[in-house]
Amino acid sequence: MTNESSNDGTGHTHTAFFYGTLMAPEVFFTVAYRNTTMDASDLKSLHTFQPAVLHGFCRRRVQHADYPGITRDNTDSEDASVRGTYVTGLIDANMFHLDAFEGFEYERETVTVKLLTKVGDDQGEGNVEGDEAECQTYVFQHPDRLEPREWDYHEFRTQKMRKWTREDYGFDDTDHLAPTEVEEAKDAAV
Repeated sequence: MTNESSNDGTGHTHTAFFYGTLMAPEVFFTVAYRNTTMDASDLKSLHTFQPAVLHGFCRRRVQHADYPGITRDNTDSEDASVRGTYVTGLIDANMFHLDAFEGFEYERETVTVKLLTKVGDDQGEGNVEGDEAECQTYVFQHPDRLEPREWDYHEFRTQKMRKWTREDYGFDDTDHLAPTEVEEAKDAAV
């Protein structure tokens, strides 16, 4: 169930697709590394982040929560897709913390995403898709608890994120979903 590759002989590395609060590097590092004393710049060097799209799913706000859930799109819409972040370099300990963070509301599943070579606007206009990548993502298990509207990443970053992060993870200029070329986005996100 994991996308595994060698990690210097100490275990496996995993890849994942994040589409909600974990797209923010500040939240990702807070969750994946909990109480670590490592410097933020050292942590950033352990992972790569790339914009990606997951087709066949839709993202909605979870009722009375700051975070979203995704479910398979049952409308057969060709437009059903979720933009998020593909992350590499995850180790078993990171996945343990991520599983605990997501809890019983989500189930970790293997999916295939399309990596973006160019990021378009919020509606996906201007996205340029590249290679496919298999990875893990967390699928929401209670669709009846989802609101009919899309979750808003910008709203989360500007109004809610501070309560989800450690104060000492100060990442400047990390809005890696802004319309830009991917190389520029990767430099800003990591």
